[in-house]
Amino acid sequence: MIETKNLRKIYTTEEVETTALNRVNLKVREGEFVAVMGPSGCGKSTLLNILGLLDNPSDGEYHFFDEEVSKFSEKKRALLRKENIGFVFQSFNLIDELTVYENVELPLLYLKVSSSERKKRVNEALEQMQLIPRKNHFPQQLSGGQQQRVAVARAIIGKPKLILADEPTGNLDSANGEEVMSILTKLHEEGTAIVMVTHSPAYADYGQRTIHLFDGHIVTENINKEFKL
Repeated sequence: MIETKNLRKIYTTEEVETTALNRVNLKVREGEFVAVMGPSGCGKSTLLNILGLLDNPSDGEYHFFDEEVSKFSEKKRALLRKENIGFVFQSFNLIDELTVYENVELPLLYLKVSSSERKKRVNEALEQMQLIPRKNHFPQQLSGGQQQRVAVARAIIGKPKLILADEPTGNLDSANGEEVMSILTKLHEEGTAIVMVTHSPAYADYGQRTIHLFDGHIVTENINKEFKL
């Protein structure tokens, strides 16, 4: 599903050049759950941005479903994102002016899904996340755990093949963090591939593999459990 070859990302200013990723070689199979760990500033979020087609690498190759996409235009990247990838962020990234229902519905508007199908899919996602009673509330009226469930519902509404989660439990207490991990595990069991950045070894163990980044390199890789198709 995903393969990177000698992936590099360099940020350059007038005064300094920073290598965020340095020759990263990574494979993620369809339906696999991979955790990415490492200290702050090691390149985790940069890697996720490139895998999510939010940014292009400076050098190297990125193959997504056997297509080399590293030099795609923003228009082509956006189309691939819309059709294949869902995002879950630490800071939720909900739109304050939209209700829970409208936040979850938004990706379907971009995909030009019909009104009746949108209503059906949004209600199903809200039911799955136990958010039906909150569907007309605004984000600021929700707890952190509820906001993250809205973010997960929005991420899965387009039925993506891949979910990229950047510290999805980082702003949550332990009970809500466990709830979000349970939701991600269920999505994985239903066949969705997940790449999750985390600082928590306990949450990393939910994945089948844990990749450790340091100074832009993959330094170690642990197998947590057997991968089954």
